Amino acid sequence: MEAAKILLDVVVSQMFGENAFIARLEGRGDCLVVDPGFDADRIIQQIEDLQLTPAAILNTHGHADHIAGNGMLKQRWPQCPLVIGADEAAKLTDPAGNLSGSYGIGLVSPPADRLVRDGETFEAAGIELEVLATPGHSCGHVVFLYKGNSPWIVFGGDVLFQGSVGRADFPDSDPRVLADSIRGKLYSLPEDTIVLPGHGDPTTIGRERHSNPFVRG
Repeated sequence: MEAAKILLDVVVSQMFGENAFIARLEGRGDCLVVDPGFDADRIIQQIEDLQLTPAAILNTHGHADHIAGNGMLKQRWPQCPLVIGADEAAKLTDPAGNLSGSYGIGLVSPPADRLVRDGETFEAAGIELEVLATPGHSCGHVVFLYKGNSPWIVFGGDVLFQGSVGRADFPDSDPRVLADSIRGKLYSLPEDTIVLPGHGDPTTIGRERHSNPFVRG
């Protein structure tokens, strides 16, 4: 039996140009929301226009531009679990940790409902994801790997971008750890694996492994 096709929508928040992804399987009425940013109204509108119900909100990490929409989505869908890596959870409710305090925003997200760790499998809306720990941009950053279609898809947050990598100059960043995460966890994936980054356009593992100027394979 052929697997259901995964369908993806993206809402780009104007502040910081952050990508929030809405992922669903064809024929289903539920979805995943990955890294809802500052334009929560538009994310909610998109979900409602598609006549979907979120089954989970996933945060790749706890920086403000990736968690800003958590509160409004949880208010709209209170039973929808909020999922984040175990080593990032404290940032959700800490404006200093999520970096919003430095912008004078003081953003606080609802706390996590589910913590995930490296190597775990998380499933919601019929979508099974493998959790990969990818620290370096932040200490507890994770990415979510979907193997249910060909090519595979990585919801990559702020680790690997098209022709670039995530910043590593924050208090809990480490450029060497970031490079190790990219080489060890991402560049080991098949070359046609699609990377959906937190900012900018999609890319592939092969493209970045061979041409990324910051971290080569």
